[in-house]
Amino acid sequence: MQAVPPVFPQPSVAPWYRHRWPWFIILGPLSVMLATAITVGLAIRQPDAVVVDDYYKQGKAINQDLRRDRVATGLQLTFRGRYDAKAGRLDARLDSFGRPMRTPLRIHLAHPTQPGKDRVLEARPGPDGALAIALPALDMTHWQVVVEGAGREWRLARRWNPAAAGLEIVADPAP
Repeated sequence: MQAVPPVFPQPSVAPWYRHRWPWFIILGPLSVMLATAITVGLAIRQPDAVVVDDYYKQGKAINQDLRRDRVATGLQLTFRGRYDAKAGRLDARLDSFGRPMRTPLRIHLAHPTQPGKDRVLEARPGPDGALAIALPALDMTHWQVVVEGAGREWRLARRWNPAAAGLEIVADPAP
């Protein structure tokens, strides 16, 4: 018996990888796998700095901070400053009862998301109470500023954006 040729010729079928639809279907899971790899890489390289290891100790420290805020209120402290990005300098002044304070102080600048960018500045006011502190290249973001005495007996705290007009921290008025 002889093989009979087909009446209708069979079109040649291209392999699966030559069609666009299998690639379109594969694209979804591949993109999810890539996004997962990137997310895991970021999570490993940049651990979450917002979580506090010892929250009990942190809670006890809050009570101390409130006491320091009351001392600042009793001294009627006011801290005013202006950041000059071009000069890389913070010009400031600390007043108590409307007169300049000449005692040394410490200024903490805490970055909102990257603890490696936090700064602690030690300052001693001049005879007129003015401070000129070198502070190069601050990110234009919302910083948490804490100004405190050298012995940590009082503190003033506030959020601040260097792009704003200036920084003014006034102790809460006495009740």
